[in-house]
Amino acid sequence: MMNNRIVLITGATSGIGLATTRLFAQHSFRLICCGRREKRLNELKDTYGSQCHTLHFDVSDSKEVFTAIDRLPTEFSKIDILINNAGNAHGLDSAESSSLEDWNAMIDSNIKGLMYVTKAVMSSMINRKSGHIINLGSIAGKEVYPKGSVYCATKFAVDAFTKGLRLDLNPYGIKVSAIHPGLVETEFSLVRFKGDQQKAKNVYHGIQPLIAQDIAQCILFMVTQPKHVNIADLVILPTDQASSVIINRQ
Repeated sequence: MMNNRIVLITGATSGIGLATTRLFAQHSFRLICCGRREKRLNELKDTYGSQCHTLHFDVSDSKEVFTAIDRLPTEFSKIDILINNAGNAHGLDSAESSSLEDWNAMIDSNIKGLMYVTKAVMSSMINRKSGHIINLGSIAGKEVYPKGSVYCATKFAVDAFTKGLRLDLNPYGIKVSAIHPGLVETEFSLVRFKGDQQKAKNVYHGIQPLIAQDIAQCILFMVTQPKHVNIADLVILPTDQASSVIINRQ
C-alpha cells in the first residue's frame, strides 16, 4: 500500500541521499528524487516507477530550483517532508592556501543551495500548516578542525539556519530538524580529495566508520515519530570517533 506522504530528497543519487531514497521506498513513501546526475536519476525512476518523480537541477542555481519545484505535477506538489541532503566538501587545506573555487563550491551548495530548496518548498507547508524539514549538517557544524575552516563554516551555517527556521516556522506546526553525522564512508572524501582514492581511503583507516544506511535509518526514525514529537537535533558518530579530531584508530 502506497504511503500518502511525499518526501523530497536532494542529492538523491549517491551516498546518504541514495540510501535514504532506497529505505523510504521500502516504506512506501512517494519520492521526489533530486540530483545533478541525470543517468542515476533515470535509474531511480526505472526502479521505482510511479512511486518516484525525478528533478534534475543544481541546488546552487536558484532559478533552476524554483522552476523545478513550481512545475511539480499535481500528484507530487504537496511535499510533506524535505530532506536537504545535497552538499559537498572540496579540499582539506589551510585557509591561506585553499582556493576560492573550493570555497565557493562549498558555500554555494552547502548553504545557498540548502536555503534555496527550503524557500521553494516551505510556502506550501506553511499554507497547509504541516510538514517536516530535515537538514543534513555535520559534526563539523558543532566543532571545527584544522584545515576545514570553510567547510566547517558552511555546516555551522546549516546549524544556525536550522535553529532559526525552527523558530520562524513554529507558529505553523512545521517540524524542523537537523542530523549531524561524524565519519561516514561514502563518496564524500573522494570528492573532497578530487578523486585521490588513497587519500580518501586514509580518512577511514583503522576505524569502522558509519555507512550511509546508518544515517538513513536515523532519518526514517525522525520522520516516523508522532505529530507531537520533533527530534530537533541529532549527532551520530561511529563508536571509534569521540569528536572531530579524537578518533581511536587501531
